[in-house]
Amino acid sequence: MKIYLETYGCTFNQADGQLMTSILKEEHEIVNTIEDAEVIILNTCYVKLPTEQKMITRINTIKTEFPEKKLIVGGCMVEVDSKRLEKFAGDACWIGPHKIDKINDVVNKSINDEIVHECGKTSIIKAGIFNKNFNSLTHILQICEGCNGACTFCCTRVARGYLVSYPIETIVNEAKQAILNGCKELQVTAQDSACYGLDSGESFSELLNELASIEGDFRIRVGMMHPKSLRGQLDEVISVFKNNEKIYNFVHIPIQTGSSKVLEEMNRLHTLDEYYEMINKFRNEIPDLSIATDIIVGYPTETEDDFQKTIDLLYKIKPDIIHISKYMHRPGAKSNTLNEIDHKVMKERSHRINKVKTEVMLENNKEYEGTIQKVLITNKGTSGGFVGYTNSYKNVIVDDVEIGTFVDVKITEGKRTYLKAEKI
Repeated sequence: MKIYLETYGCTFNQADGQLMTSILKEEHEIVNTIEDAEVIILNTCYVKLPTEQKMITRINTIKTEFPEKKLIVGGCMVEVDSKRLEKFAGDACWIGPHKIDKINDVVNKSINDEIVHECGKTSIIKAGIFNKNFNSLTHILQICEGCNGACTFCCTRVARGYLVSYPIETIVNEAKQAILNGCKELQVTAQDSACYGLDSGESFSELLNELASIEGDFRIRVGMMHPKSLRGQLDEVISVFKNNEKIYNFVHIPIQTGSSKVLEEMNRLHTLDEYYEMINKFRNEIPDLSIATDIIVGYPTETEDDFQKTIDLLYKIKPDIIHISKYMHRPGAKSNTLNEIDHKVMKERSHRINKVKTEVMLENNKEYEGTIQKVLITNKGTSGGFVGYTNSYKNVIVDDVEIGTFVDVKITEGKRTYLKAEKI
């Protein structure tokens, strides 16, 4: 059958889509347009309310415009909100994130007009066991799935379950194959990279060391690390970053709020002081470091004073990348029992914090002006030029370079979200 697969959401879910594609190719043909397909697979994201609404709209559009085609819904929506999915796509087949190895079975049953819902948690190992497409400059390297946290606002555990870490040897073998096939950037990804090995007894720092020891000229981007998971191994992880030039000097450590009270109510399981210690230690050991963090605006218990403390935190740590989300109830999240704050207040706070975000990120990037940077060129820019990344994972736009190469550039201008450069 001719199959079209459409994936939304995080890097991990993108990798799930790639895995399904590789499995499907064993029995079916993958097509690039929905019009050419006989079966449509929608690999959903469900982390935020706007994304939920987008998924519902997309399901309705597919069913309306292509009623003769078979629809299979996959991804996080299947596990997080089956009741809502039943309402909009109860007559379609479903496949949850832990059952993607069953995708050919689901497709074949769908073709025979059977309606199957492959859901539920398993301990499937997604690293190294499938015939993945390695012919890519960037390779997503899944190291574990699920988490051992219990943040009150999050529905990710509902979708992804408890932590399952994959064996180091399996992960490293997959990475080696990707490098042999021309990969220049390994993207280490998980729901929480720093909790890797807490269930299996293997070490996150050991995994990173093993990956950085692979022969070849490439870079490693380490995905989000939850502070509670990073706290007990901070020195070891910093040492790995410091002593391996293949690892980008970039860390994504979300804080969500600058209020100690709200942080505890979110059940983040670490303190503000511990967070500041992590950031300061990283910066002291790796001066050329970029930091990304996440902020939730308008958590139900957030007061104006709490919000101001978040503003103060951003001015204090000055992250290079700031992801801001307005709080919204999510299915299965513990905070759903709380009353949301007034939406006018939410909108006003979001506007204020986005002004801070613009100011802080622009200030950081301006400091790069006039510096010489080694950049890995990864792809063409959407508005011209080529996109690359510095050793500190700063996004650079430069002309007259070749994709897949390392080039030295001079930074000519710092913008809010990227650096303009000229080749030396």
